[in-house]
Amino acid sequence: MPIRQEIFAILVCIGVVIFIIDLVRRRRLREEYSVLWLATSAIMFFLVVKYEWLEALTAFIGAGLPTTTLFIFAIIFLMLISVQFSTKISKLTNQVKDLAQDNALLRSEIEHFRRRGGSGLSDSEEG
Repeated sequence: MPIRQEIFAILVCIGVVIFIIDLVRRRRLREEYSVLWLATSAIMFFLVVKYEWLEALTAFIGAGLPTTTLFIFAIIFLMLISVQFSTKISKLTNQVKDLAQDNALLRSEIEHFRRRGGSGLSDSEEG
């Protein structure tokens, strides 16, 4: 790998690490997701430093160029991230639905007690 490309790739890896740490510090990214991005950056760093590993991996999978190997693994990585986020979104959607239903039931009970003219709680239970 030409030295300019190697320097650029290393700077990108370092920039990603700094960016991810800053996002975690500002609570914009949860720690559980930061580990994945930091690990990816570390793998990229090692593949840049040990370019022969990337070439060996390229030969192993039968790709024509090391850049093709990187693109293949990047696409696989993004697909896995998409599946992981889809499952997380599905879980959160179900939780929101359950909370909305619980909220509607509680509002219904409150309205029922208001129509009856009382809070539904005795003085000893209120406070």
